[in-house]
Amino acid sequence: MNILYLEPYSGGSHKAFMKGFCDYSRHQVFPVSLSDISWKWRMSGGAVSLAEETRSVSEPIDLILASSMTNLPAFIALTNPRFAHTPCVMYMHENQLTMPLPLGEDRDETYCYINYLSALVADELWFNSRFHYDAFFGALPLFLKKYSDRRYLELADTLKEKSKVVHPGLHLRELENAAAPSPTKRAPVIVWNQRWEYDRNPEMFNRIISRLDDSECDFDLILAGEQLHNESPDLRSLRDRFGDRILHYGYVSDQEKYASLLRQGDIVLSTSRYEFFCTALMEAVYCGCHPMVPRDLTYTELIPESLHEPLLHAPVFYEDEDDLYKKMRRLLLGRVKLLPKRTLKNINRHLDWARHGKKIDDLLTKVQKRNAAV
Repeated sequence: MNILYLEPYSGGSHKAFMKGFCDYSRHQVFPVSLSDISWKWRMSGGAVSLAEETRSVSEPIDLILASSMTNLPAFIALTNPRFAHTPCVMYMHENQLTMPLPLGEDRDETYCYINYLSALVADELWFNSRFHYDAFFGALPLFLKKYSDRRYLELADTLKEKSKVVHPGLHLRELENAAAPSPTKRAPVIVWNQRWEYDRNPEMFNRIISRLDDSECDFDLILAGEQLHNESPDLRSLRDRFGDRILHYGYVSDQEKYASLLRQGDIVLSTSRYEFFCTALMEAVYCGCHPMVPRDLTYTELIPESLHEPLLHAPVFYEDEDDLYKKMRRLLLGRVKLLPKRTLKNINRHLDWARHGKKIDDLLTKVQKRNAAV
């Protein structure tokens, strides 16, 4: 099967998913992508560029796989009639109805409506987590009710009928070749490998780490999160305060070096305000970092229920900032044990692209066959 892959914003989780799918799919994949510059411009104007770039793909296309940044109605219209009857799956990395906004910033509903119209056009919607699925369909009726008439609220149910949860694959095999950490006794190492962005709540991370230090907990830090803009005040504060206790500082593009850093870690901490699916955190867990994550986001579906409240080991969920501080302090003082590294490695092994990619291929084949039979 020939698949046209549309990605107007090739960065972060979007780029990782595209690479994994292209590397492991048994289908013939023709990726058409744009760089991760200005997501608003990519959503509003990217369809023009994608349509132009697609002209170079001369092969017949059996199915389109488009990311959630794609203005799908615009793309179909700009390439008409070529893809008018080609089945399309839209992969929902995120949505603009529920993305958290910095204080003082208003939501631009233009991008919400692009998401909505694209969802209507797609043959299937794939959400990267159940949490994301529930958030989107919880917000959609409220969004439509803002308008004065012809809101077609019943279309939300139509979208549900063609939606499913399909977790993204993870590049776990690429994390296997890293050197094991030295067995010498050392302070526990706390890892932050997520983006330094508002939705990841770096302010809370800074407060927690500072409180733990004030209470004389011994630990080192690995700060490997990507900075898309200038250095944040919270990151600068951590760098100034902890100095030589920071074993690594800065984003790492080399996978082997990145995996080696993760293997040095003991705990990976998330203070996210909102999370559809955290690839970076799942990578750290696979490399042996005990997760400490908020209970009310996507993590409860990604971590087996048997590990939610382990009897013999430390918990993995916290309720609020104070609860996180108390649980982290107990961990760092050695009053509770970390989950075994073998247990951690098995949590998301099933999402390795070499295995999970086959499932995604099978689902896409079903979409194409169903459409061909109509």
